Amino acid sequence: MASRDLASSEDTDTPLDTNLLKEIARKALVDSLNSVNGAKTLVLDPSLAGPLGLVTEVALLKHHGVDKMFWLEAGPLTSSTSNIIYLCRPLIAHVKVIAEQIKRHAKDAAKHTYTLLLVPRVSTLVTRILEEEGVLGDVSISSYNLQFIPIEEDVVSLEYESVFKDIWVDGDETAIYDSAQALITLQKLYGLFPRVIGKGDKAARLAALLTSSLAQARTSSAPDTLFQSSDKIDALIVLDRRVDMITPLLTQLTYEGLIDELIGIKNSHVELPTSLVSPPAAETAGPAAATPSTSSGTLRKENKKKYHLSSSDTLFVELRDLNFSAVGRRLNKVARRLEDDYKASRQAKTIPQLRDVVGKLGGLQSEHQALRLHTGLSELLVPITRTDHFNKSLEIQQDLLASYKVVEQISAIEELIAQGAEIELIIRLLCLASITSGGIKTKTLENIKREILQTYGYHNLPLLLSLASPPLAILLPNPLPASAPATLPKFSYTSLRKSLRLLIDDNPEALDEIENDISFVYSGYAPISIRLVQCVAQRGGVLSNPADRDKAARQGDNNAVPEGKVQAHAINGWKGFEDVLATIPGETVDILQPDVGRTSASPSLGRPMETTTTTVVFFLGGCTYTEIAALRWVGRQNRGRRFLIATTGIVSASSIIDGIAGIRKTGGSSSKDAGI
Repeated sequence: MASRDLASSEDTDTPLDTNLLKEIARKALVDSLNSVNGAKTLVLDPSLAGPLGLVTEVALLKHHGVDKMFWLEAGPLTSSTSNIIYLCRPLIAHVKVIAEQIKRHAKDAAKHTYTLLLVPRVSTLVTRILEEEGVLGDVSISSYNLQFIPIEEDVVSLEYESVFKDIWVDGDETAIYDSAQALITLQKLYGLFPRVIGKGDKAARLAALLTSSLAQARTSSAPDTLFQSSDKIDALIVLDRRVDMITPLLTQLTYEGLIDELIGIKNSHVELPTSLVSPPAAETAGPAAATPSTSSGTLRKENKKKYHLSSSDTLFVELRDLNFSAVGRRLNKVARRLEDDYKASRQAKTIPQLRDVVGKLGGLQSEHQALRLHTGLSELLVPITRTDHFNKSLEIQQDLLASYKVVEQISAIEELIAQGAEIELIIRLLCLASITSGGIKTKTLENIKREILQTYGYHNLPLLLSLASPPLAILLPNPLPASAPATLPKFSYTSLRKSLRLLIDDNPEALDEIENDISFVYSGYAPISIRLVQCVAQRGGVLSNPADRDKAARQGDNNAVPEGKVQAHAINGWKGFEDVLATIPGETVDILQPDVGRTSASPSLGRPMETTTTTVVFFLGGCTYTEIAALRWVGRQNRGRRFLIATTGIVSASSIIDGIAGIRKTGGSSSKDAGI
């Protein structure tokens, strides 16, 4: 484990070095591999391939003795090495496959040494199953504690796939415990979060785990340095996904969000036509390389390749958080600049000029390739955004958010069912209508459910039941039946719409050019989750539109604050927004974590904002790319505060609905041999 001194030795005005987390993960994996002497075969859970690829690469695995890699799947396993390492999540299905392969080897008189690495920790359930299968004595069990993975310098993720379903459908709170452990690791690196603020029942559960772990550590022999307040982080804000279900149900309208909506981003990778990803052989380093390939070429079907969407692509950084309507103009601007640069290079005549051209040529070629890729990617998105179903869906969403002719919007959803629109689209619109309108008329809802089952199949019945049942309960009739439990969450959207300024009436053309509010990510709708963060960290952004402030300043209002960044204020909890929080279901959290170095129980509440600090925002249950874009916008408006966005994973409406329905889109291979 890296020491906290390494983090605290940095200048407090520099961002948190999240690469420490990557180094910790790499070292833990190397140590686990080195604990098994000699050549070894690695049998990998396909769902871990993507997350592992973000922290390591195949070359490192081979350097530490991995001779072959195989997917973990049912059937015989043929290994040329005596050492076999299984690396997987602690799932019953995985453990039974492992037990079967071990028993098969015993029948074949094959002598192997088995090591089981469970991610992120050892489970007693795994031990019990192996014991029942009669192979517990043959396996050495340990953990590979893979926690937060940096996917950008300001975003870390646990990269869990089904947390939302696990918590709010199955009632499995394992991910809450794992999240608490990952946040404790952040505290070990950077010091205690002086204040823990949160909203939602599961957020309160997570906060309780954090504080109880701290109390237990205090009674142990842990060094006092682990209990000192961070000089780099001023607060942790925890939001559980159930607090804001509207945001993930909406169609994301930022460039990166739209890519996720229409093509799909998994572990920061997107599958694109090979013709766009060039040069084909040079993109293998880094995360993509750690995703096992197969001899059957399954991962290369339809001539597609994985492309890593990261900050190493500077043009992508420029585009990713823009509203998609502005992307075309930005690409055109970059194209004109490159054309001017090429013209200037062709006019070079003297030796110094030629030397300068040669120095710039590599950068121009790299920019040209990025421009070609993102222009091609945008061209893939545009036809989809012009389809009738896409635009009708946007229209219904905007009208539901404005509570405009709700009955007509319900009828429009029924028309989409008749037209055979995708069931994910129907479900997200129905749930949105239910949440924003306080439920759908009972008879109407029953008719729509019947139409869904008849049109899309009765295998969707469990999905509909899960959506209507506590604790999720986001597709409800109005009025509720007398048999409905009294604990059903009550959500007053119309009240929140006004108190949190969720709808912004901006000129669409101006919105394309200037981002005046976080609502730019949905072309006029501000995510509730980010408004809640603003309640804590940027109160002025909730109470008034920065665009109005700037307009007043330009018109000569002497009392108006001029355009530009505003000095960040100290974190004072939910003060001033208590009435707003009361209208949102779930517990409200505000905990001060005492610093052993101080006699006072309030360590840094009055700390002047003289240096830049970081506020950690943790999304329990996942966040969307639009929420990341909106938080980045909030960060750009302030001096003295950065945000570190932490999450259990990146989600969208499709991934949430697929998860509830039990559909896993892993992109895994059916081939045993991973072929390294």
